Amino acid sequence: MPTLDVTRFPRLPLLALPTPIEPLDGLTAHLGAALNGVRIFVKRDDVAGIGLGGNKLRKLEYLLGAAKSAGADTAITVGAIQSNHARLTAAATARAGLACELFLTRSVPRQDPDYTGNGNRLLDDLFGATVHELPGEADSLAAAEARADALRAQGRTVYTFPSGGSSPTGCLGYANCAAEILAQADELGVTFAQIVTANGSAGTHAGLVAGLAAMGLDPRLAKSFAVLAEEERARAEVLEKANATLALIGTEQRVSPEDINLDGGHRGPGYGIPTAGMLEAVRLMARTEGKLLDPVYSGKAFAGLLHDVRAGLYPAGSAVLFLMTGGTPGIFAYKDALAG
Repeated sequence: MPTLDVTRFPRLPLLALPTPIEPLDGLTAHLGAALNGVRIFVKRDDVAGIGLGGNKLRKLEYLLGAAKSAGADTAITVGAIQSNHARLTAAATARAGLACELFLTRSVPRQDPDYTGNGNRLLDDLFGATVHELPGEADSLAAAEARADALRAQGRTVYTFPSGGSSPTGCLGYANCAAEILAQADELGVTFAQIVTANGSAGTHAGLVAGLAAMGLDPRLAKSFAVLAEEERARAEVLEKANATLALIGTEQRVSPEDINLDGGHRGPGYGIPTAGMLEAVRLMARTEGKLLDPVYSGKAFAGLLHDVRAGLYPAGSAVLFLMTGGTPGIFAYKDALAG
């Protein structure tokens, strides 16, 4: 079986690996013939003991590993008001003993208290982060870098992380996850026809692509549904970050645009704006499996997967793996949309 070794990179353990893979038996029984004989499994990256879990922890293991090895005392990152990455950075830095500052933009056109003060935003404060809120059009990364420079002038050692933690170092988490999935599939006796995830800052998909390519496998095995950028831009970001991650790993392997399997058709009118498909997917998962999809990322991605299965994209008897990336606190920021 193909292997990937990234043990030379500093890593701060934040979650128990491997995360479980589980079949969706309740959903299968409920949907019956609509699934066309396709078996859907989920990889539970939403399950973790820190900060209510989520895919950003895999990235933060390597980001904070690098920061700690360099003697950092402060981490700064950016995101939207309901950023899962910001929430988990606040939680992980609390665990690691670093100070944390968050630069959060009002990227979604909402001002109601559920969105501005509940969910992830509530937890940012609870985990002790210093939060700077910015207008939606602000360059949050530039503001974060300026703050980092000011702190360095005071003698602090500061690391800044990009949106979603999706730097080549952060992407190592999902390159390693690709190898983890293959090992689990082998143990389960299952061959996955597709590994499906949401695509926001592109790092999760890029990491999977890089990991598959580095192991000599078809990078199109990983498929994402864009929920932030429009399809063309999202595809370009995955390509760029996957190749940068491959360079960091140290392999000569590179991927081309044709290797990026991405669908922009379930994003809806914009980032963080509910769609009918997302609402169905979130309710269906909750009511048949007792599992929670978030309304911004995995809800839209799972809606895309259900669409593909119902449309007959996968042969009867095939198995598809959906990566549950967490984001559970975001549910509380979308109370009105999810009610009913």
